[in-house]
Amino acid sequence: RSPAELIWVPKNTWGPLGGSLLNTSYGMGKIYVVPQETVNGQSQGGMCALPLPTFPTGVMRPRFHPIDGHLYICGMFAWAGNQQTPGGFYRVRYTGKPADLPVGLQAKTGGVELTLTDAIDAKSVNAKSFDVKVWSLKRTKNYGSKHFDEKPLTVANATHSRDGKSVRLEMPDLAPTWCMEIKYRLQGTDGRTITGTIHNTIHAIAK
Repeated sequence: RSPAELIWVPKNTWGPLGGSLLNTSYGMGKIYVVPQETVNGQSQGGMCALPLPTFPTGVMRPRFHPIDGHLYICGMFAWAGNQQTPGGFYRVRYTGKPADLPVGLQAKTGGVELTLTDAIDAKSVNAKSFDVKVWSLKRTKNYGSKHFDEKPLTVANATHSRDGKSVRLEMPDLAPTWCMEIKYRLQGTDGRTITGTIHNTIHAIAK
């Protein structure tokens, strides 16, 4: 809701999130990582909220400080936002702890490949670790849209990659879609719980 501004994380900043794209939200008071790809000249991707408390205001104008590497963002509320504190100024810093966020999202024939910032325990990777659904929207003069033709997609299998951070979800019914939701429940190599929700769009599927 009401995205404010996109910004690239400097490559030498924020550990495994270096080089990633972030989105700030005035409407929701959150920051999202935006894993993306280009297929046949068309950009596509998704977004997943950073594991931070929701800001008391909408957030915008993100800037990384060139010396300390921290992210600084302004906050405000004027109209139509969920977070309604009048204003704020915030610093977000990388602590060195696992981020457990998706930085790669690729739609390929028969499935989706997902890459996280940190290593995943292979034993936690199976089809039951994921819930996927898709739906369409209807463009009208009204604000927003209900979900049309919403349906779950069967994850037939999930396989762990050699790099330890990537997973391939085998989905025989995968097709281009305006709206997709991927929920995952995994574990890190130290046993920590890794959960997240990605919302994405697929315009085209790579071979």
